[in-house]
Amino acid sequence: MKVLGLVGSPRERNTKTLVTLALAECKKLGLETELVHLGKMDIAPCVDCERCRKEGRCAIDDDFQAVADKLEQADGVIIGSPVYFGCVSAQIKAFMDRTRYLRRNERLKDKVGGALATGGSRNGGQELVIRQIHNFFLIQGMLVVGDEKTMHFGGASYGDAAKDAEGQETSRNLGRHVAQVVLKLAK
Repeated sequence: MKVLGLVGSPRERNTKTLVTLALAECKKLGLETELVHLGKMDIAPCVDCERCRKEGRCAIDDDFQAVADKLEQADGVIIGSPVYFGCVSAQIKAFMDRTRYLRRNERLKDKVGGALATGGSRNGGQELVIRQIHNFFLIQGMLVVGDEKTMHFGGASYGDAAKDAEGQETSRNLGRHVAQVVLKLAK
């Protein structure tokens, strides 16, 4: 069983820190994990060409398809994004939009999904970003989980994630909850 962690930041700091912490909890429970840094990849936005409807995969030739294949093989997915003007990053949005064919073919249905967000202040839009990621999971037919201890929306930090103990804890809790649900579904 495997959990895929997607980092939707162009930088290698706060969002990557949270996703890494969440995946470490999955590993502790015996799951295989993989971290993919979308912010370092070439993933163009969807152009609504409708070729995916006929071909069963996205027709744009960039890094997207390799990640989509990993997404299909995973049992759980943790997506992390920084808050950009109250929204997910452009990298996450482009990736989400390109998964249209996965939805049409129910390829992500019943997989477990958890969301993480980082922002510049404690109330800097993290819940808005988490909700956007949850919407993506729900549209794909996935099972959405939150922070395992508080049952809040997901993991969230502000400022320097390496110094935000509460944000780190919610991210660990989210990773653990994703792993627990993946394991329960495998029984």
